[in-house]
Amino acid sequence: MSLEMQLHVVASLLRRGRALDNLSTGVMLLGLALGLSQLWINTVSPLLLILVAAIVLIGLIEKYYAFRVAFDADLFQNIANDANQLNDRTVDLDHALITLGLLPVDKQTRSWAVRSQGALKLLRQQVLFLALELVLVLGAILIFPWLPFVH
Repeated sequence: MSLEMQLHVVASLLRRGRALDNLSTGVMLLGLALGLSQLWINTVSPLLLILVAAIVLIGLIEKYYAFRVAFDADLFQNIANDANQLNDRTVDLDHALITLGLLPVDKQTRSWAVRSQGALKLLRQQVLFLALELVLVLGAILIFPWLPFVH
């Protein structure tokens, strides 16, 4: 596979992070709704409050990874669109990122294969936090109906 095609494929995969982020937003809102629903039943469960706080915290961490993945998707797409000038564009990109404090100086000579692996690792971490968020919301949904009977 040519480097240009590899960059396009990585950019396309990274753009899928947006759908994951949208799902995470819905899951976080569902978690908040579960937490607020306690106000209607007159019993506040500390366990459910902890679960909701964890859901929101993990959702915010997922948002951080979603931001990073979207940023990388844009960068990969921009580089892939003009792959004929890959070396010059890579040097320019590294210089801009270093100037903005977004890239340590020692990472400026990485190959695009290594950069691709790093970007895909961020996408996998985003998926991991979304999965954790889903597990917590499902746990809260399964626990919540039984909470009034525990007291």
